[in-house]
Amino acid sequence: MLEDLTKNLEKLADKMLGKDDPNAPNMPDGDMQKVLDALASLNPIAIETLTPEEARRQPTPADGAQKVMREKGMDPTDPMGVETRDIQYTGAAGPLAARVYTPEGASPDKPLPVILYFHGGGFVIADIDVYDSSPRALAKLVNAVVISAEYRHAPEHKFPAAHDDAFAAYKWVLDNAAGLDGDTSRVALVGESAGGNLALATAIKARDEGLQAPVRQVLVYPVAGTDMTTPSYRLYANAKPLNKAMMEWFVGHYLNGEQDKLDPRIDPIGQADLKGLPDTTLIMAEIDPLCSDGEILAQKLKSAGVNVNSRVFEGATHEFFGMALVTGEAKLAGGMAAMDLRGSF
Repeated sequence: MLEDLTKNLEKLADKMLGKDDPNAPNMPDGDMQKVLDALASLNPIAIETLTPEEARRQPTPADGAQKVMREKGMDPTDPMGVETRDIQYTGAAGPLAARVYTPEGASPDKPLPVILYFHGGGFVIADIDVYDSSPRALAKLVNAVVISAEYRHAPEHKFPAAHDDAFAAYKWVLDNAAGLDGDTSRVALVGESAGGNLALATAIKARDEGLQAPVRQVLVYPVAGTDMTTPSYRLYANAKPLNKAMMEWFVGHYLNGEQDKLDPRIDPIGQADLKGLPDTTLIMAEIDPLCSDGEILAQKLKSAGVNVNSRVFEGATHEFFGMALVTGEAKLAGGMAAMDLRGSF
């Protein structure tokens, strides 16, 4: 079954690369293109040409989305009916920052379900400030307490530092979320891109160590493999805002060497045992080098007996998920994630 899926993906890539259709690959839809144009107007420099310190100062897709919002007369600082407070949690090597999102009007007498959220950025760039919109929207849509946990970044902290922090964050949430008006019997994991990889690895380690399992994991265009010759890597090698060269740059900064590519935390679709994992929502963007990884992961999870709800959002690019106020596909994706989470809670 997995071989058939891979062959079908390769046929699609061949067609879209021009063997049957000279007009391919597909382009972002209108809403998505407006965000990309807004980002381009901020004059970002290609991250793969920069040092990590320089890359962390570059405009982000979130900046592009906020520019579109301002052009539409919207306020990017609107809290959207969600209160926040910054805290610290105990990471694997010491205290780390986290942000707690709570729907306005929540009552301590009625603890809400809990979502532990991990942001993206290739394990190197970005932080909980850059990825504010996704956990904020989830808190609102799901009526849940969302804890966005920071983790150590590479190259200052190489693999498995981020993974160790993510698992430490999960254990901390199980022990402490009740003090944040959360119901620790109902905890889910959500992650975007590198954060999706962290969420999956955390669920696997929770299973292996006999910890309370998350009720669901929502993996949004996760980093799920090490093969950069997949159909989507070939088709969208030069996509924006994420391309193959950037992925190579991220991997080069986070991993200690080629041997790390064989670790199941880095290559879950090739190396990990996926049996016994929680119900999973997989959200992929069509115009994204990581799309094939997500589709292969969905099939492998299903083959391992995991209940999976997956969808590729056409015309969307990497990083679209947190842009529901400016792109239609992001609104649909957020609704899909929220519906699944509410059902699991």
